[in-house]
Amino acid sequence: MMPSSGTEWRREPVLFADAALARRLEAGEAAIARGCVRRGAEVLEVAGGCAVFAGAGSPLTQAVGLGLSGPVSPADLDSLAAFFRSRGAPLRIEVCPLADAGFLEALAGRGCRVTEFNNVLAMPLAGYAVPPSPRVRLIAPGEEDLWSLTVGRGFFEEARLTPEEMDVGRDIAAMPSAQCYLAFEDGEAAGGAALAIGEGLATLFADSAIARFRRRGLHGELIAARLAEAAARGCDMAAACAQPGSVSQRNYERVGFRVVYSKATLVG
Repeated sequence: MMPSSGTEWRREPVLFADAALARRLEAGEAAIARGCVRRGAEVLEVAGGCAVFAGAGSPLTQAVGLGLSGPVSPADLDSLAAFFRSRGAPLRIEVCPLADAGFLEALAGRGCRVTEFNNVLAMPLAGYAVPPSPRVRLIAPGEEDLWSLTVGRGFFEEARLTPEEMDVGRDIAAMPSAQCYLAFEDGEAAGGAALAIGEGLATLFADSAIARFRRRGLHGELIAARLAEAAARGCDMAAACAQPGSVSQRNYERVGFRVVYSKATLVG
């Protein structure tokens, strides 16, 4: 279809959702998983990705990025299962749909079941204009617990957090490669998020807002602040994960992110 008279095509960078892109985005996720390790947490490098144990009940305890560089062998799966079960945790794996075709079947054969889906979104950053984000700033030294509490209150939907729940945020805030942001409303910390940068890829994660401060545009400003930092540091691409059909996904799509694939979390 040709443009009508007096109009021009608006050409945007093309993003191909292929195996090369998946390897890059999942490598970014794996780097974040490795970076969250502290206080005795452990990492197993396996099948091109990694498994992290950060506590039996921690949401950080999982395997990511496996099977994107070739088949996952029975020995790899044995090592993975032993890594988690010897520490009292279930086998929990995020599976990218572009991973080796036999990986999902092998997990099903071991009794793993799908418990969750997440959409992976990405956008090229070339020429992206970032709006200001006046209610958002980087955390200051000593605000790690404030950030953990704020993000945790939004994530866990509780006014008070257990020590284990606080540790999830502390692990992220302690990452050498992470930058953590707070969003404020009426002088109160109302939401937070994190950014990790590596190999030209900006991964936006840990997005959260306290329930009573939602639908006030804070998440959009948290996205904008991190994209501005990514653009300033020369990143050519940004990525994020969101639950399918969620408000978070819509907020990312509003600024130009597009779903490039959906991945499943399997537990066994």
